[in-house]
Amino acid sequence: MKKISIEDSIKLNKNDVIVIGCSSGPDSMALVDMLLKVRDKYNLSLIIAHINHNLRKESVEEEKYLENYCKTNNIVFESMTIKNYGDDNFHNEARNIRYNFFEELVRKYEANYLMTAHHGDDLIETILMRISRGSNLSGYSGFKKIVHMEGYDIVRPLLDYTKNELEEYDLLNGVKYYVDSSNSKDTYTRNRYRKYMLPFLKKEDPNIHSKFLKFSNVISDADRFIEKKRDEALFLVLENNKINIDKFINIDKFLQKEVLYYIMGEFYQDDLILINDKHIELLLNLIYSNRANSFVNLPNEVVANKNYNYLELKRVSDEITSYEIEFDNYVELPNGKVIKKVDNINSNSNNICRLNSKDIVLPLIVRTRKFGDKMYIKGLNGSKKIKDIFIDNKVDVKDRDIWPVVVDSKDNIVWLPGLKKSKYDKKKNENYDIILKYS
Repeated sequence: MKKISIEDSIKLNKNDVIVIGCSSGPDSMALVDMLLKVRDKYNLSLIIAHINHNLRKESVEEEKYLENYCKTNNIVFESMTIKNYGDDNFHNEARNIRYNFFEELVRKYEANYLMTAHHGDDLIETILMRISRGSNLSGYSGFKKIVHMEGYDIVRPLLDYTKNELEEYDLLNGVKYYVDSSNSKDTYTRNRYRKYMLPFLKKEDPNIHSKFLKFSNVISDADRFIEKKRDEALFLVLENNKINIDKFINIDKFLQKEVLYYIMGEFYQDDLILINDKHIELLLNLIYSNRANSFVNLPNEVVANKNYNYLELKRVSDEITSYEIEFDNYVELPNGKVIKKVDNINSNSNNICRLNSKDIVLPLIVRTRKFGDKMYIKGLNGSKKIKDIFIDNKVDVKDRDIWPVVVDSKDNIVWLPGLKKSKYDKKKNENYDIILKYS
C-alpha cells in the first residue's frame, strides 16, 4: 500500500499545539495515530476534540473509548454532547456546532492548527454535491487543504489519500476505530453520493481523487483572481451595506452573481450551505423587475428587500409590526421616534400638526396603517390612499408597516407624521388648541 505519513502532507514545527477533530472513525483515528508517531520528534501538544451527536446508542461507548485512549496516550481529551437540534438541516447545524466547539478549544489552548480528517473521497463528494445543487467558483472547489483563520490554520492533511487507504493504514498499524452505522443510510444526500457515485468513478479511474484535488486547486486559483475583480465591483456598488441597483446592473453579469454570493456569504456565514443558484436567480429577477418596491423570501427567515434603487438583505425579526396607542401628551414609537404635545412652535413642516379639538373626537390614537386607509389631504379636494402617499414619498417597504398614523376616536386620519397633513390641520393664524410634534 501507499506509504502514509503526516509529514508528507503538512510542515510541522517544534512545539506546535494541535486541536484534532476526532469522531473515533477510521479517518480521524488514523490522523491521531500519525500525529502520535511524530509527537516526540516535534514536541507536539495534542488535544482531541470529540462531538457526541447523541443520535446513536453507540455514541456513549465511542466517547468512553476515546477518553480512555487519550488517557493511555497522554492526550488532552475534550468533548461535548449535542442535546437537541433545532434546524431542519441536521448536517448543517451539526457542522456549525462542531466548528464553534473546535474554535473555542483553539482559543483555549492557543493552538496553531485545527486538524480534521477529511480525505480525498470527502472532497469528491463535496464537489459533486456542489455542482448538483449549484454554487459559485469557491463552492465548486469543495474545500481547501489549508484555510488561514485569525491566529491559526484549519488543516486537512489527508486530502491526498482515499478512505480505503486510511482503513489499510489502520489495519497495518493496529489502530482501533468505530464505524458510524448512519453512514450507510440513504437518507442523507452525502451517503448516496458515497454509495453510488464514488464506486463508478473509482472503477473508471482508481486515482480519481487526485484528479478532483487538482480540479479543486485550479478552481481555487481562479477564484482568488476573480475575488480581486469582485472586490472592485463591491466597492463600486455597495452603499451602507445596500446594493445600488443602477450601478449594479452596469457591472459584468458574471461579477453580478459573484457580488450576490459574497453578500449572502457575509450575511449567512456558516449557513451559506442553504444558498444555491436558484436564490441568486431570485435576487437577479428582483433587481431587474420593474417594480419599485418588492421583496423575496430566502432561507432561514431572511428577506431581500428592493426599495427603489436599493437592494438590502434583512433577517426577519420579532419586531413590532402593528400597534395602537392612545395618545395623551407623549408617545414613544417602535421606529425610535416620538410624538409629543408642545405649547408653541414656529415651524410649519410636516413634522408639526395643529388641531382644533372641536373638529375631531378625542382622544387621539396613534396606530399603524390598515388596509384601505385613506386620508383627506390638506388643500386637496378628495382623499388619497395612505399606500399611495408612501409610494409618492419613496418610503421603504419595511418602514411602512410601523409608520405612525394619527387618528381621532372615530378613526378619521388627522395626520401622517413627517409626510402629509390632513384637512384637519390648522394654519398658524387659525384657531387651534393642540400642537403635535414628530421627532
